[in-house]
Amino acid sequence: MARRIRDSDLESREARRKLAVASKPHWRSIGLGLHLGYRKGKRGGVWVVRRYLGGQTYKVQSIAIADDLEDANGLQVLNFWQAQEHARGLRVPGAKSGPYTVKEAVDDYVSAIADKPSAPDTKARLTAHVIPVFGNKSVSVLAADEIRSWHRALVKKPARVRSKIGGPPAYRKGASDDPETVRKRQVSANRCLALLKAALNHAWNNDKVKCERVWSRVKPFKGVDVPRARYLTVAECQRLINACDLEFRVLVQAALQTGARYQELARLRVQDFNPDVGTVHIRKSKSSRDRHIVVTEEGHALFKSLAAGKPGSSPLLGREWKASAQSPRMTAACERAHIEGASFHTLRHTWASLAVMAGAPLMVVAKNLGHVDTRMVERHYGHLAPSFVADAIRAAAPRFGMVESSNVRSL
Repeated sequence: MARRIRDSDLESREARRKLAVASKPHWRSIGLGLHLGYRKGKRGGVWVVRRYLGGQTYKVQSIAIADDLEDANGLQVLNFWQAQEHARGLRVPGAKSGPYTVKEAVDDYVSAIADKPSAPDTKARLTAHVIPVFGNKSVSVLAADEIRSWHRALVKKPARVRSKIGGPPAYRKGASDDPETVRKRQVSANRCLALLKAALNHAWNNDKVKCERVWSRVKPFKGVDVPRARYLTVAECQRLINACDLEFRVLVQAALQTGARYQELARLRVQDFNPDVGTVHIRKSKSSRDRHIVVTEEGHALFKSLAAGKPGSSPLLGREWKASAQSPRMTAACERAHIEGASFHTLRHTWASLAVMAGAPLMVVAKNLGHVDTRMVERHYGHLAPSFVADAIRAAAPRFGMVESSNVRSL
């Protein structure tokens, strides 16, 4: 017999009498994907069962009358304990049986964050790195050691190299094992580990599993997530713009004028540009907060020309830009402009770096980028504001009168 689950609000008539009349049941988890509920009406209540079917769907059904007004008979009228046993023995058509697997946890997590900009990347990483290893494994039997081994093995994967004859990419053992490449692999492995933990925590928080959260014992690689300092000079930006095709040039110019992310720019509509105050409205960002980006006179002229004569619902940047459509065009433009080591995200770093070096306050830069405070800006771009640091130190640091005057002068 399954262990009885206690609930002080439901297990007695006196306790249930204190509950408010409501259309929604009072739920109590009694097993994996199984909840017993009590729906109270004006003339007593009924027991209902909710069972998880998979794919974010549930089956809810009433099973019996609660013993609020008459004694339980084990058939039509059940007490709390009888309702538990009845719910566990109930067979629901289409209900999932068997253990809750890692693949199901991943699917449920991806569905839960489907409206976030990071969802496509999250799904791709989990599908590529987690599902092949843990997909069919029950979450309840996962061990910290196997997750730790998987995390470390991600760094040891052979490097991906291009075929010299135009064929598909191949893998070469031991290729590109320099320290910087290893660091980047560790950063990527940490990202995969964080996503796996997020999916498993989502399952645990939603009562899909009742096991110990062993995955919390696995720690990421330390000291590998260093700031990305790559940015383009003004001259490189001009070369890049000239090397872009006409469609892509608009996107690059918009990125350099705003510092916005690719997905933020891809969703812009004509109505998001306010010509009266010179701002661009980002309605959905990585952090799920909207913001208004202030642009310069040059940016104002660019967006004004792009919005001219178009209805408010039209794409501001000329066309609908799909996910990852920028990558091949950016690569081709960089090759033509003889620019190395730059991605489309580099344009965001470029806007922030050049703004900081020109003396823009870090809080102002953070606000335009969509950060809640200056910590990220200080970490990535603080070193580019030497005049601010130097002026502050020379104004406030102590003097000790330790340097003696001398007549000796250097020639």
